[in-house]
Amino acid sequence: MTIDVLQSKLAHLPGSPGVYLFKNEQGEIIYIGKAAVLADRVRSYFQKGTDHSLKTSLLVSHITDLETMVTRSELEALILESNLVKRHKPRFNIVLRDDKQYPYVRLPIKDDFPRLSIVRRVQKDGALYYGPYTPANALRETLKVIKHVFPLATCTIDIDGTADRACIEFEIKRCMAPCTGNQSKEEYHQIVKQVRHFLEGRDHELLDDLRTRMEAAAEREEFEEAARLRDRLFKIQRMLEKQRITQTSATDQDVIGLARQGSAVDLQILFVRGGLLIGRKDFFWPQSADAPDEELVRAAIEQFYNKDGQPPREVLVPTDLEDTVLIQQWLSDKRGESVHVRSPERGAKHQLVLLAEENAAAAVADHLRDEERDRQAGEELKRLLRLEQAPRRIEGFDISNTMGNDSVASMVVWEDGQMKKADYRRFKIQTVTGANDFASMKEVVTRRYGREESLAQPDLILIDGGLGQLAAALEGLKAVGQQSLPILGLAKARGDKEERVFLAGRKNPIVLRATSPATHLLQHIRDEAHRFAITFHRKLRGKSLVSSKLDQVIGIGEIRRNQLLEKFGSLDKVVSASDEALQEAGLNAETVLNLRRALEQ
Repeated sequence: MTIDVLQSKLAHLPGSPGVYLFKNEQGEIIYIGKAAVLADRVRSYFQKGTDHSLKTSLLVSHITDLETMVTRSELEALILESNLVKRHKPRFNIVLRDDKQYPYVRLPIKDDFPRLSIVRRVQKDGALYYGPYTPANALRETLKVIKHVFPLATCTIDIDGTADRACIEFEIKRCMAPCTGNQSKEEYHQIVKQVRHFLEGRDHELLDDLRTRMEAAAEREEFEEAARLRDRLFKIQRMLEKQRITQTSATDQDVIGLARQGSAVDLQILFVRGGLLIGRKDFFWPQSADAPDEELVRAAIEQFYNKDGQPPREVLVPTDLEDTVLIQQWLSDKRGESVHVRSPERGAKHQLVLLAEENAAAAVADHLRDEERDRQAGEELKRLLRLEQAPRRIEGFDISNTMGNDSVASMVVWEDGQMKKADYRRFKIQTVTGANDFASMKEVVTRRYGREESLAQPDLILIDGGLGQLAAALEGLKAVGQQSLPILGLAKARGDKEERVFLAGRKNPIVLRATSPATHLLQHIRDEAHRFAITFHRKLRGKSLVSSKLDQVIGIGEIRRNQLLEKFGSLDKVVSASDEALQEAGLNAETVLNLRRALEQ
């Protein structure tokens, strides 16, 4: 686009709120922004004599075209900007390198017998949602505590009080067997109330309730019940002592902290729910020295909450934001009630921000150490393998099967210092019968590099195995004309602790030092490929076990199969169920007959 055309667009910009997109010579979107008045904001980039930052000056030098999108309000512009940044990830925007759906705990309080479940999407369905929990082990720890302390049902059967007998959870006192009528709906909801208090950080109410009930049980001389409540009280107190970080407020808070080291910046979000720290999320930008704190915090808020998650009642930030009111309005609309964004300068809330900044400072140092280790690993691989440059992208392959059945392969990707899970691939082996890892490896390598795919080509291929697996992979690369791609095999000799690297055309392997950065990197990629393959194999094997009998029955589809498994609890119980029980579960007489015939075959 000519300068005249660009100037013409600048002269005819709308005076409305909206979003603007800057493009380079190749037509790529390099920056997306929002404005209350598009004409004023966009023209400000091109005014002579404006003292731009280095980053902005560099951005302007690359702009050859622009596009605007008008909205009805600045709030709509903010939402549109956030969605477009997430989709296009422009070069000059601060982009979070994260696209996960975070786990929440769901409690459907309107059910007669509510049970906890893990979800990654918050819906307006009348249920209560708690979270987000990140990393995932924070969620697992919370659910573990709840399971050991609060006797909520964990099964998936319909609870109507008519079950013949209770399961083992009742025997070990982790469920009071409402399925058999041993526990009333009202008694069950007392436990649900305690779980709510626990998840919401209302520990004073929870502990007072437990003490009152314990004392009442003791007065009634129900000493077993009193002892159970005493143990529950002790366990909760001990857990709360570990997680409590503030006594000032039971308000749900997300706390943001920033730390810089050189050109690197780390941003931490601490998730505080009812005064309990339930998790945190870390974002790292290795080259963001020119980005001001306000821009980084604003980008994090807009992109992080532009998901299906639920903002808390309060977001604490380390710096004032220019459009705080607008961001509060957006977050409040997402939550369905008021959300406040604050930059505290003193008091307990300020201490929380300082805590987040301390975590960010530790994280940025860790990231830089990791970067240096990966740089050393790359240089070592370059030297050992005689590569033209240190590898930035490595793809790792592994084969998994059980006695030759359900053979699968995995491909994982390491790129620029981290595992790139969006590029992972799983393969069902199609042309190989039996346990033949060599032929399976040839097939999967041929399929990966023999077809057009949007994935980038690797700088190095890692095969889990020795000379045999490497030779098979080389045959696959040769078959599709990709034999120039650098490739190695990684394996240990039997009974040996040292890793060996096998290379094409070289009989003797290279023995890697156990402490070398290259060893650690290759082991990490190989182990991740193994984990991914095993997970896929187990999933397929589980599906085959479940579906092997039911899916071949005329009259039983996927929905009906799942209903049967949910009602009876397992495939074995479906098989052993009486004809009457199966008919009560929704099968007609003909389908029951088809089921019996399938089982006889």
